[in-house]
Amino acid sequence: MLRSMYSGISGMKNFQTKLDVIGNNIANVNTYGYKKGRVTFQDLMNQTVSGASRATDNRGGQNAKQVGLGSSLSSIDTIQTQGSLQTTGRSLDVAISGDGYFVVRQGNNEMYTRAGNFYLDSNGNLVTGQGNLVQGFPVDAAGVVNKSGATDIKIDTNTTMAPQATSVATYNGNLKSSAPNNTQIELETKVKDSLGQDISLKIVMEKTGLNQWKATVSSLTPGVTVNENTTISFDNAGKVQSPATGYVPFAITLNNSTGANPTQDIDLDFSKITQFDSSSSANVDTVDGNAEGYLESFNIGSSGEVNGVFSNGEVRVLSQLAMATFSNPGGLTKAGNNLFQASNNSGLPNQGVAGEGRGALQSGALEMSNVDLSEEFTEMIVAQRGFQANTRIITTSDEILQELVNLKR
Repeated sequence: MLRSMYSGISGMKNFQTKLDVIGNNIANVNTYGYKKGRVTFQDLMNQTVSGASRATDNRGGQNAKQVGLGSSLSSIDTIQTQGSLQTTGRSLDVAISGDGYFVVRQGNNEMYTRAGNFYLDSNGNLVTGQGNLVQGFPVDAAGVVNKSGATDIKIDTNTTMAPQATSVATYNGNLKSSAPNNTQIELETKVKDSLGQDISLKIVMEKTGLNQWKATVSSLTPGVTVNENTTISFDNAGKVQSPATGYVPFAITLNNSTGANPTQDIDLDFSKITQFDSSSSANVDTVDGNAEGYLESFNIGSSGEVNGVFSNGEVRVLSQLAMATFSNPGGLTKAGNNLFQASNNSGLPNQGVAGEGRGALQSGALEMSNVDLSEEFTEMIVAQRGFQANTRIITTSDEILQELVNLKR
């Protein structure tokens, strides 16, 4: 039989596969996080009619004579280029800009996805549309992320924040260096006791000499006693010189029998106060401590932190999304449902958080498919014409065989 007929068959099979991949790409043009496929071909084995000969003194060399026997598939690649980001405004939609994959758990298997349309189930677990559990790193009460191992992200809507007593009050601004002695500036600071109740403190800053100010602390809340004072000294550059750390520790005494701790230690931090020859503008910068709060809402930040917003105005990190990168992301195996799984050629997952060698996250957006319809339709035309050309090879070979048969009538 003619070799060209089998070459045509191999070409038809390859272009059928190419059309299958193109059809799948077009079908997923609106699939969030989808990565398009690409087919490449390679020639099949060649039959050597005569080998190459070496040149001699009296005769030149000759090249080998080979007849190709068709084509075969070289690869079906997954193209991992970035898709466009589409804004959705939904707080549980998260898009990856850059490298990396979200980590999800499907039973006992760890899977990976670029589709960040997440949901909450009845138990408060963060899940994908198919119920796969989204993985994240736990965060302790101090806000420190534990990256030793990812766990299921669970958001309990009944979460409460216990009251916390104030331990540090920080001040900033300026004290006028040329102000006359006995100049006073009053600051009112609201702090919290161990039950989360407000305590109002009055701080009087009085200039007592060159580069020296006296800070006197008293209470404006009945039943609370505090009578403390300290001297703050500045150097010639207007920076706090004494106390060296800028911290002034003092204690307040609660006499109102509210059930809170009877004494409370608070540090006043004056390290940000300056003494320049400009108007006095000293004021309260930050005060820690909080009242009791209930979880009202949550959102996902650009680093993947799941922030809980509480009724007392505090924001606390509840968890942080885990992300994984691979040395060869093209080696990942598609597992359906927008999921990938590691393979022998993808390398092991390198898990961490966004921004540490991984892409940034954008809340309220989703990554669109990276399929380009104009490119796919062009490739479809090429595949169609290639398929037709291979069918012509078969019909032409058939006509030649028919002529051979007709030689004997």
